[in-house]
Amino acid sequence: MRIPFGTITVTKESRALINEALDTCKLSSGKLVKSFEAKFAHLVGAKEAVALSTGTDADILALAVLHDFGAKRNDEVIIPALSFVATGNAVLHAGFKPVFVDIERHTLNIDPKKIERAITPRTRAIMPVHLMGKPADMDAINRIARRHKLYVIEDAAEAHGAVYKGKNVGTLGDMAAYSLYIAHIITTIEGGIVTTDRADFAEVLRSLRSHGRACKCKVCVLNMGNTYCGKRFKYGEGSDIRFVFERIGYSCKMNELEAAVGIGSMTNYKRIIAKRRKNLLSMIEKFRKFEPWLFTIKEEKHEKIGPHAFAIIVGEKASFTRNELGMYLEKNGIETRHLFSSMPTQCPGFAYLGHKLGAFPNAEYMGNNGLHIGVHQELGPAHVNYFIRTVEKFFKEKGIKI
Repeated sequence: MRIPFGTITVTKESRALINEALDTCKLSSGKLVKSFEAKFAHLVGAKEAVALSTGTDADILALAVLHDFGAKRNDEVIIPALSFVATGNAVLHAGFKPVFVDIERHTLNIDPKKIERAITPRTRAIMPVHLMGKPADMDAINRIARRHKLYVIEDAAEAHGAVYKGKNVGTLGDMAAYSLYIAHIITTIEGGIVTTDRADFAEVLRSLRSHGRACKCKVCVLNMGNTYCGKRFKYGEGSDIRFVFERIGYSCKMNELEAAVGIGSMTNYKRIIAKRRKNLLSMIEKFRKFEPWLFTIKEEKHEKIGPHAFAIIVGEKASFTRNELGMYLEKNGIETRHLFSSMPTQCPGFAYLGHKLGAFPNAEYMGNNGLHIGVHQELGPAHVNYFIRTVEKFFKEKGIKI
């Protein structure tokens, strides 16, 4: 049996929309992107959603919005030390300095008790990451942010379907950035999207994604197929609003074909997330037998974990390494991924910031001892049981009684 890490479902609806777009030759951002944005905002429970070309762009632009609201270049953004490297990269690309805070081992998320000591007069925002779909401690984070007048931007890349104290992830801060990459629950192949309740933030996001243009209406009549726009020459005769640039921007629009895939993905959302949650919760329950040699995150009463993937952490008393387990799983057809790294101390690209190994012990532990595997919708009870049996055989070969 094989357990691939991820999958993508391109529905009949998506295929029909793609063919329609190809037939009309309207392929850049247009009516399908607008439809996808509206559907995503409704699903999350946010007032606005702005679609982008990648999840990393979603992080970058959500942060870059802050330049319109008082932030300066090289101001600071607090992020967890453990995340996919895109989180740290985004802070830098948005013109800020990342300030790293260690995580809690049992949640994989930023440790709220360590945030306040990282705040300086140059701090502008906190970007918690809901890693592996487990919601961060947003009550504590928002209290700190209010006390210090900071923005909160959720990195919800892996948190589709996550719920915290009855509220959807994506509605718990000022903005939230999602990835729509292939392996994620809602996918546009390579996309991203930012949700917010603030119309002024959304307006700046629409400008930023298109080079900083002054042209930033929620519905662009030109992109929707109309031939006339009453605002096009509002800056005066001979001045086209599409070539008036109000801010330093980016080029990261979603196209119609990607949006078509996303619309179909959302049509199947309830079925997909129900199946993935069933796989995840079954794995969590069956995995208990491997403690303390192996452990995973738990779902608390106040939350629903977004079923992105299944985390596997090698315990301190284990007589084997992460790589030994990972290679065994791979040889038995179970595809694995490392559980990321401590960005400031285990990713060479951040070495210039000067952080020393040992400064973020919990994040570094995960960088050395963490794996994750898929829980996607093409898996079922037989795959879950095969995974558990494979780990049991690994333990047996290592002489470990469970």
